[in-house]
Amino acid sequence: MTAGDTGAEWARIATFASAVDASLGKWLTERYGIGLTEYRAIAHLAQAPDRELRVNDLAQKVGLNQSSVTRLVSRLEAKELTVRDVCPDDGRGVYAVITERGRALLQEVRAPYEERLLELLRDARAHDPHLDPVRLRSAFAAIGDLVGP
Repeated sequence: MTAGDTGAEWARIATFASAVDASLGKWLTERYGIGLTEYRAIAHLAQAPDRELRVNDLAQKVGLNQSSVTRLVSRLEAKELTVRDVCPDDGRGVYAVITERGRALLQEVRAPYEERLLELLRDARAHDPHLDPVRLRSAFAAIGDLVGP
């Protein structure tokens, strides 16, 4: 693969991933009243030791900057899915902690979310009728080769 091809292959994957994310986000909002980033945040919190993460670490895991993750945590708090806690060792460090309500929502959503995701991945043309599944598979393979084992 040439350098020029890498950009085209990555663009193909990024476009597909964006379409899947948009569809997942719409589905989550309509069914469960939670956005995709909110879902991913509570999923990360549920998997973390003590079911909490520093807000900065949560930002990195969900791909947000500091101000965006602060707004995200505020939305999650308003929905009673998380609470904030201050780091006992460093009064400046703030943790996001998943609540029981957040865990219950995650438990309710997880299996249908996985099913919906599989459905979207299997039917790539539903997102974009111009999408060529063969070229998309090729793009995934080419990028995968660059990433390595």
